[in-house]
Amino acid sequence: MDEEYDVVVLGTGLKECILSGLLSVDGLKVLHMDRNDYYGGESSSLTLNQLWKRFRGDDNPPESLGSSKEYNVDMIPKFMMANGILVRALIHTNVTKYLNFKAVDGSFVYNKGKIYKVPATDVEALKSTLMGLFEKRRARKFFIYVQDYDENDPKSHEGLDLNQIPAKELIGKYGLEDDTIDFISHALALYTDDNYLDQPAMDFVKRIKLYAESLARFESGSPYIYPMYGLGELPQAFARLSAVYGGTYMLNKPQCKVEFDDSGKAVGVTSEGETAKCKKVVCDPSYIPDKVKKVGKVARAICIMSHPIPDTNDSHSAQVILPQKQLDRKSDMYLFCCSYSHNVAPKGKFISFVTTEAETDDPESELKPGVSLLGPVDEIFYETYDRYVPTNDGDGDNCFVSTSYDATTHFETTMKDVLAMYTKITGKELDLSVDLSAASASGGAEE
Repeated sequence: MDEEYDVVVLGTGLKECILSGLLSVDGLKVLHMDRNDYYGGESSSLTLNQLWKRFRGDDNPPESLGSSKEYNVDMIPKFMMANGILVRALIHTNVTKYLNFKAVDGSFVYNKGKIYKVPATDVEALKSTLMGLFEKRRARKFFIYVQDYDENDPKSHEGLDLNQIPAKELIGKYGLEDDTIDFISHALALYTDDNYLDQPAMDFVKRIKLYAESLARFESGSPYIYPMYGLGELPQAFARLSAVYGGTYMLNKPQCKVEFDDSGKAVGVTSEGETAKCKKVVCDPSYIPDKVKKVGKVARAICIMSHPIPDTNDSHSAQVILPQKQLDRKSDMYLFCCSYSHNVAPKGKFISFVTTEAETDDPESELKPGVSLLGPVDEIFYETYDRYVPTNDGDGDNCFVSTSYDATTHFETTMKDVLAMYTKITGKELDLSVDLSAASASGGAEE
């Protein structure tokens, strides 16, 4: 270990593994360490026995739940947009050859007390029961504009400069109702608040196009894909990639103390009396607690069930977004469901998560609107975890700290943090123009 590296990465969470892979592919010499004896950090994947030990204090779950090792319960479950940034990064690093993806069956939104499929195209808008007849026509016109919009073809702009006009002006042009704006912005464009309304409309349109193009890609009921056996496969795939490029992964390295020189710059990491010298340190918030601050917390319920989420067309994997206005909250709530069809549970079992940014200290009553949509559950576990953001700038001390994972059940916000960190570390933008056909996914639920 007493060598010099370009970068030492601490923690094998999803963000750290992706960054480690991207930096390795760039030709940097990377040492990747974790204090735990397992991959994943906060975003680890647990067997049933491990889940039981964490929440119930022993590792004797009831036999009726099936074999422990058939469970791969992701602690930070997030679906991937089929044409999204993460899939592009996986292709860019060639990690896709280590992973098998499968399309997610359904994408839904909660509106006025009910669950609806998210309509994402002009054809779906006309079929959707989410809107009345006249609103369907207005929504159809809006979707046609978005589908036909081409940045390089002024004719498709209809006289609107989307880099100049705010999103609310574009929406106003089509006269859409508040409930429609709600599901388009939170379940299609995947905004987590309504600040986008005052921002240039270009980002809004691009997000909806990404959703629609991802949806068309595998022709399943959603724009999302998910790895077989869950996200726990990702850190291991990146560890294999790192080895190909001469990087080193070390688990079970206690303490992992970052060493600084007299000017306050990180110069290495010490564990068990050995120091690895480095130019830069990349880590999650738990490794440098004095360079982060708490900004909130996430409340979540983890459920084991014997059926899909009701009203989701028997989807064996699905996301349901509950926009904040529908619940009189300041933040959206998310339902995530995956099952034996993605090999994350034994046959006949489903894993569901209900997550949100906590606004109270009582996760049970706060998550009730989401949990009540699940129907009967075999087991339910509640917990909250704190969210941290870095307080340093990285340039001054050569420490690049990721933000904690938020409540979203898709990867879009996670990857924005990864890309921003990549640019800070390397001083360049990551080129993600790749051949998307390099990542394929098999179709929907298999019997």
